[in-house]
Formats: sequence, structure tokens, C-alpha cells
Amino acid sequence: MKKLIFALTVSALILGCSKDENGDGDTGGNQNAAVLSSPENNAECLTGTPVSETTSKVTFSWGAADNTEKYFLYVKNLVTQNSLQYAPGTATSFDVTLNKATPYSWYVMAVKNSGNTVNSDTWKFYNAGDAVTTHAPFPADLVAPVMSSTVNGPTVTLQWSGADVDNDIADYKIYMDGNTAPTTLINTVTAQQLPVTVTSGGTYYWKVITQDNAGNQTASPVYQFKVY
Repeated sequence: MKKLIFALTVSALILGCSKDENGDGDTGGNQNAAVLSSPENNAECLTGTPVSETTSKVTFSWGAADNTEKYFLYVKNLVTQNSLQYAPGTATSFDVTLNKATPYSWYVMAVKNSGNTVNSDTWKFYNAGDAVTTHAPFPADLVAPVMSSTVNGPTVTLQWSGADVDNDIADYKIYMDGNTAPTTLINTVTAQQLPVTVTSGGTYYWKVITQDNAGNQTASPVYQFKVY
């Protein structure tokens, strides 16, 4: 059964994209990095201004970083994995038109007066659709083995990180084989890791399908690793 998000009050719309006082954008006091503010991490963004039936304009904002000459904003569509770069200059906010009912990630790169660059944390959010919408989970972030790494066997522990706006992830389906688009389901688990047996000299491709209690599914990117 699909989950329904009904019309919200104006006050809820105002707060939907804002970061709370104890949000996850704290960079540990590192003033070299921009501190992200909104859209809020792992939440639904409700403050987008409609542009068309399928798109809305979202305002990204962050705190100023010390000794910064300019900023670059990076926004990735987590469904298509397409990433775009924007150049706000010295501004600490920027408007971007995005697809409705779609998950995104974003971060800000600060270019220092010295020419060095420092990246902020990376946040995820779900750009809300109209009136009634279904929330699919965010695509899982594959953690280990890292992409194109070489590891020791005969056992490797696959690790990933999952998140969902509604906090109702049911399970993870792990696919792994020797094909660049793996189709072999090796297990379905609720944990965010899985030990697997591998063969020396083998090359493996793997991905994670995240499913929530409503039956919504999203696929992670495919990662590849080799075994010594």
C-alpha cells in the first residue's frame, strides 16, 4: 500500500527544508568547510517553489567558510546518478530547479584564497511531489569494498548505508556476480552488512536494492572489486 502525504500547513512548509539547531551539518568547528543548512539532511524538502508539473525550485543555503574566495555547489540526482555543478560565487545560497518526487544529494566546495579546496559534508534530501506522494528509500551508499579496490579472500564483508524519509526500510537485497550488471540475488538481510565467500583472482560486481514496508524499491550504483 502506498504511503500518502497530505496537504501540510504553511508552518510545516516553512520548516520542511530548514536545518534544526542540532542538525548533522556540524563540521566539528572546522571553519575551513561550509556548514550546510538547507535542504535538511535525510528529510523531505517541502519548500520548493513549483516551476512546472514535474519540477520545483529549491533554495540551497550554507554557512560561510573562512578565507573563501568562491563556492561551488554540487547536486546529484540519486535515481539517475547525474551530478551537476553550479557556481554561486561568494553567495551562500543558490536556487536550483529540480525534479519533484526525487531523491538528491548535495555538497558545497569552498575555494580558498590560497587556491586550496575544502568540501563540506554531503547531505541527502527528497524533493517533495504534489499533494500525494510515495516515498521510496534513498539509494544505499556502498561503503566497502570501495569501488575498484583489490581485497583479500576467501571472505569479504560487503557494507553499505541506507536511509529513508519515513524510516521504514524493510530489508536489503544484495546482488553480486561477475557481470557488470549483477543479477544474482545472494541474500536478503535487514543489517547493513553481509559476509560473502569469494574466489582468489575473481572480479565481482555488486549492488543493493533497498525496500521499504510499502514495497517501494531503489537500487544503489554498481560497485566492482577484485580478489587477490
